[in-house]
Amino acid sequence: MPESKSYDMNKALDKALKDDFLRMATRRATDRLRHQKLNAVNQLGDWEEWRQAGEKIRNHVILNLDYYLKQLIENVEKNGGHVHLAKTPQDAVNVVQEIYRKHKAKLILKSKSMISEEIHLNPAIEKDGVEVVETDLGEYIMQIAQEPPSHIIVPAMHKNRDQIAKLFEPIAGHPLTSDTPTLTKFVRGKMREKFLKGEIGISGCNFAVAETGTIAMVTNEGNGRMVSTLPKVQITLMGMERIVPSFKELAVVLNLLARSATGQRLSAYTTLYTPPRREGDADGPEEWHLVILDHNRSEILGDPDFRDSLRCIRCGACFNVCPVYRQVGGHAYGSVYAGPIGVVITPLLEQNYDTWGHLPYFSSLCAACSEACPVRIPLMDLIVKHRDRKVATGHTPVIEHRAFRAYSYFFTHPRVLRHFVHMGVRMQWALMRRGRIVMGPPPLSNWLRSRYMSPLPRETFQDIWPKLEKHLKEIELQRGEQK
Repeated sequence: MPESKSYDMNKALDKALKDDFLRMATRRATDRLRHQKLNAVNQLGDWEEWRQAGEKIRNHVILNLDYYLKQLIENVEKNGGHVHLAKTPQDAVNVVQEIYRKHKAKLILKSKSMISEEIHLNPAIEKDGVEVVETDLGEYIMQIAQEPPSHIIVPAMHKNRDQIAKLFEPIAGHPLTSDTPTLTKFVRGKMREKFLKGEIGISGCNFAVAETGTIAMVTNEGNGRMVSTLPKVQITLMGMERIVPSFKELAVVLNLLARSATGQRLSAYTTLYTPPRREGDADGPEEWHLVILDHNRSEILGDPDFRDSLRCIRCGACFNVCPVYRQVGGHAYGSVYAGPIGVVITPLLEQNYDTWGHLPYFSSLCAACSEACPVRIPLMDLIVKHRDRKVATGHTPVIEHRAFRAYSYFFTHPRVLRHFVHMGVRMQWALMRRGRIVMGPPPLSNWLRSRYMSPLPRETFQDIWPKLEKHLKEIELQRGEQK
């Protein structure tokens, strides 16, 4: 994740809000994904029953994670694979480096993997002078643009075809038209060349089946199968919570994942493989390594307030309904994981409110994300808990402490409050245009960049109440005389 020195929240937000194309493209893409999901879930029957089943499966795994991790590791090793437990992102990077250095690899092929983004794997590999190529189209575009993915499912949703063509032209060595067939033909040609030369393949893991040691990989491109079968050495990266007990549970979560992510009944390529290659197999890696990343997931597991966040199946449905994400896109968050789930898990994974404490405020608390989540994670409630914990642990700015101290003082001293309100009424004219407050000092100025405020009324309720109370008593007195 980017370091705090390179990320300025206000600059990132200003840049996103001024980028009309970004906002239009993000809204258009998320609208399409959301509508496709609605159509797909309606075909399934009682969607709430499926959500409840998904929640139950994920809760069961999380509460028994030690058992299923042990079972998965035993079965992977029994099948001939190698398991590496990585406590930190750096530990995971070290494992991968040890493997490709041992094989003296010069070209590494990657299929889409959010864990690789989480541990910043590509920069570490490139620093060693080894070529690493993203073979997923969206990730390949982001790699060339030197940007992180802006969406967990559609990494390049904020790019149009003209922008993509300009990114490809230096690699192609000649101008490219921006029509889809031309662009995909170019990428296909480049990837075929890489697939034939790749020495090590690295892929992600949507789910691992503990009962058999099988990996489930869900994609809409054939690159995932090429990366996981052609290279002689295969490395699979997975978060420690991405386990299902058996194929029975896998069937449920795959139905939830495809429909929630892209509105499909089943993704174009749902690959189930149990490496390494056995005698008689036509393809597959001769050597397979499974890297299981913790990265403070154990701490989240032991935290009853946030344990539910480990249920996430990385479908991105919460992104597509979030009004904040739809306005600013993924890069404004500053973290690998954007959207509501990123707001929740990033401060937990990083265990750092000083750097990532801004994220819980990237939410309108409308609860649309909680409703969209296929495994019923109460995302809005978790965001509120983050805000509460940030304040309780003293990670709020000094100015905020002073502001609330002043708020407490004024609202416990009515006469002082009334005096300052009257002063405000007299002085606000300097900030007004056409009867509205349109300017002011920070932090009010930030608020007023995109909205205005109504002025303070000449008479407050406290001013009006004595007159109103007197009038009400007169009415009661008149009624009493009439009786």
